[in-house]
Parts: sequence; structure tokens; C-alpha cells
Amino acid sequence: MTRIAGIELNDKARISYALTTFKGIGWSLSKKILDSLKIDHSKRVSELSQKDIAKIIGVLDEQIIEGELIRKVRNDMARLKSISSYRGLRHLRSLPVRGQRTRSNARTKRGKRKTVGAFRKEALGKMQQQKAKKEE
Repeated sequence: MTRIAGIELNDKARISYALTTFKGIGWSLSKKILDSLKIDHSKRVSELSQKDIAKIIGVLDEQIIEGELIRKVRNDMARLKSISSYRGLRHLRSLPVRGQRTRSNARTKRGKRKTVGAFRKEALGKMQQQKAKKEE
């Protein structure tokens, strides 16, 4: 197992795929990194030389990945909330931020459906039961 920036990469995986295990690096950025370093995309992690690994580490140090990326996103959201921007308010209310409809969708953001209006029927039924008990 090769370890780069605190993440263990599977030796059997292709390097183009293995780089996508880092949070903040997708397929396109992975391919761009390998092209800039002139490393074959089809090489396995175990086939890389120490020089190649050192080059990859050098490029990854320049990128915002893993914990640094998470902190940046969290700070950006906190800033939006503190200045009370529209997006910040949507984050506060746990609603979709980017203009999606909420009338029929957005279940993952809004949570499980809650039935509204059944309370009145239940309260009415309890009141009738109490009246019947008092009359007896």
C-alpha cells in the first residue's frame, strides 16, 4: 500500500483511479495532474517509481484537498450565514440552495414527510370520548 498525504492507495488500482480517492480530486483533475507529470494513466500504483510518487506529492501539495477543503467549504457556508445572504438563509433552514423546487421534491434536504391536519381529528375524537365518559 502506497501512502500519499495520509491516504493509502490500493497497489492494484490504476493511478488515474487511485488519485480520485482524495477528497477534492475527481477524474478530470486526476487526468490533468497525470498529463502535466507525463505519467501513463494505465499504470498501476505498484508500478510507480519513487520519483513519480514524489512528483505526485509535489502537485498534491499545491491543491486544496481533504481536511483543508472541508474547512474551506465550512468557512464559506458560515460566512454566507453570518452576512444573511439568500444562500446562507437557505443553508440555515435546511432547504435547497441552488434554486431547486421544494413543493414536490427536496426530500433528502427536508427530511421525512410529516402529515399535517390529522391533529384536529384526533383532538375531536378525544373530546367526544371525554364527553361520553362524563355523561355516564
